[in-house]
Amino acid sequence: MAYTIAVAGKGGVGKTTVCGMMIDALIKGGKGPLLVVDADANSNLNEVLGVEAGVSLGQIREEIAQAELRGDTIPKSMTKADYAEYRFESALAEEDDFDMLVMGRTQGKGCYCYVNGVLKTLLDKYIGAYRYVVIDNEAGMEHIARGTLPHVDALLLVSDCSRRGVQAVARIAEMVRELDLKPGLMKLIINRAPGGVLSDGVREEIEAHHLELAGVLPQDDAVYEADCDGKPSSKIPDASPVKRALHGIMQDLSL
Repeated sequence: MAYTIAVAGKGGVGKTTVCGMMIDALIKGGKGPLLVVDADANSNLNEVLGVEAGVSLGQIREEIAQAELRGDTIPKSMTKADYAEYRFESALAEEDDFDMLVMGRTQGKGCYCYVNGVLKTLLDKYIGAYRYVVIDNEAGMEHIARGTLPHVDALLLVSDCSRRGVQAVARIAEMVRELDLKPGLMKLIINRAPGGVLSDGVREEIEAHHLELAGVLPQDDAVYEADCDGKPSSKIPDASPVKRALHGIMQDLSL
């Protein structure tokens, strides 16, 4: 079975950048093959990784559901199941070091039970071929909550260095408990801390919400400069402070 890592947090805290750097570290550590899943509605993990994004599974799901509703566009030589599997397989982008799926938009109007079932079956088949699956989620973690994506072994909640950021991930943690998702472990990573040091106020907020802190990532100008230059932020030098800190966290969590 693949080991599944999910990263979640509210927008703007650097969650996708952290996820991309984690993927880069796993690749360099020889942990492949990897399946990378962009499950954030605001899909941009491909930019962090420096690759092109393929067609999203959401687009394909919408196309198939609407075609079935109209009774057209599905080739007469194929069954619905065969056509759905063929189209979903076309969404798997194969890179040198990992394969990538973009989940894309949520359901529109109409019944999606059939295509969702085909998609889940296909993902279950895919996942068995990888050592690690890394999922970049939105705050609501919709695809995991719906059961489309697999059980999570490690859920990493990413916040910036602010009380409001910690409060936001605390709400995600509460939702995880309410949905009874039961990840193998759930830890907090604080991102963009000045000098890599937590203030007493932020530490108090973490303790108040009973969150388990995995570690702190410092504010790093290399990430900002990569973004400004249009370069993939996951590819900044391994010697940079944020990457060294993230590698330490991953080692501590045995990832």
